Amino acid sequence: MLWAPGDGGTGVVVAVEPRRSVLARPDARWGTRAVVANLDQLVVVIAPRPHCPAEQIDRYLVAASAHGLGALVLLNKLDLLDPAGRGAAGDPIALYHRLGYPVCAVSARTGEGMAALAARLRARSSALVGPSGVGKSSLIRALAPAATAAVGELSDVTGHGRHTTSASTLFHLPTGGDLVDSPGARDVGLWHLPRPAVAAGFPEIAALAPECRFRDCGHGGEPGCAVQAALAAGDIDPGRLASYRAILEGLGRPT
Repeated sequence: MLWAPGDGGTGVVVAVEPRRSVLARPDARWGTRAVVANLDQLVVVIAPRPHCPAEQIDRYLVAASAHGLGALVLLNKLDLLDPAGRGAAGDPIALYHRLGYPVCAVSARTGEGMAALAARLRARSSALVGPSGVGKSSLIRALAPAATAAVGELSDVTGHGRHTTSASTLFHLPTGGDLVDSPGARDVGLWHLPRPAVAAGFPEIAALAPECRFRDCGHGGEPGCAVQAALAAGDIDPGRLASYRAILEGLGRPT
């Protein structure tokens, strides 16, 4: 968006440039509505508590893939995780690390890992997504304390609180990069995607699909299914396959 300065600190929009990326959510008319544009990556925030279902994580990762965005799986509230279990099979981000996704573990409360997270956000435009209660607001306050303080002061002056279910805010991080807090991005729509776009969001399944006997194999028990064979051998995570099939079943049905 290009704008020209006006009188008294105002400005006028003179042109709207093409978006390089756009994240959309379902609308009431079986269509989609853009909620965030020009992102570089989605930061999928999870925590030891509350539990985030694997399918919800996978839906965000599919959305990132379908919209040409990078993805970072971020475990917050690291202080709640038993140190002995970090990096073990019970680690909430261990699976995604094995699959090759960038991962990061932090505690917004203690500051552990926050410098590494800031480095991953530098020179990028990112949006935090994830279920309620995982500490997205705490992460933003830790990453951009001056900016969030200014937002709080503005709310005090106007007498109107910032409603977290409707307001979107762009924060310029002091360490570099921009962070978007957009509640609309937390409910991304996938129903309108073509099947190949969903498959691309599960690279470990997409890599095996050409080896299936049937070209349109749904990986649900068909004979000669290479994905089911890999599942039986322990090479495919059953939760990931369940997410894949659930997302495919929802195609064409706005939620």
